[in-house]
Amino acid sequence: MDFSNESRVLHRCSAQVLDIGNLLLLSLWHLVHSIIRICNFTLDIANVLESYLISSGLLGRYKSLHIAKLRYLAIVIESEEAYQTSKIIELLQWLEAVGVKHVCLYDKEGILKKSKDFILENLDGAILFQDAHENNVLLDQQHMTLEFVSFSDGKEAVAKAANVLFMKYSKSGVTDQNQKEKIFTESQMSEALKTVGSGGPEPDLLLVYGPARCHLGFPAWRIKYTEIVHMGPLKSMNYGSLIKAIYKFTMVRQNYGK
Repeated sequence: MDFSNESRVLHRCSAQVLDIGNLLLLSLWHLVHSIIRICNFTLDIANVLESYLISSGLLGRYKSLHIAKLRYLAIVIESEEAYQTSKIIELLQWLEAVGVKHVCLYDKEGILKKSKDFILENLDGAILFQDAHENNVLLDQQHMTLEFVSFSDGKEAVAKAANVLFMKYSKSGVTDQNQKEKIFTESQMSEALKTVGSGGPEPDLLLVYGPARCHLGFPAWRIKYTEIVHMGPLKSMNYGSLIKAIYKFTMVRQNYGK
């Protein structure tokens, strides 16, 4: 009987210690979670305040942008937000005002492509990048050029480029003896993509608007050295955040490998 009583007492003590431990861990989790939320809230307030000060022109260092360093800008927009055409036009007008001349607009489903005529009509003198390229218009021209890209462009481009390389490989008369050697190089793939008209310039900076912190399928071969910045939802875009992202890019020294 004594042994049985002692076992029950030990069991109760163990259960109480376990409950206290779980309570302490739960309290610690809530404490850490609260601290993180407070830090994120503070950072959000600071960013909003900074964006307001930039928009108001009160922060002098953001007034002088070395915009020449930003030769080609890509903007990735989540497809559901790509329907907000007025927001996109406003964003492009901001970019045009600060001197950005060459912009690539991307959404996965191709929503922006369907709206390209309306977008071009609402931008003074803007033309398609493809037209400028075909007509040998120099990249330092006065008007903004726009390129519209979707996920399907990337898939079709890779398939066409692979076919070009395959045909070239077949015609070269390669024997079975050296088929195991490395056949295609990065430069050959890039050349094939240019051959099928999908090479395109490599953006210096890529801005992502939407909940996802990724490039959402933007052609990977065009962003080998691209700086990628997540800007948050399109509906929350503001002029100050845009200028801050461009300013940070122009102040960074980029080192490219050999």
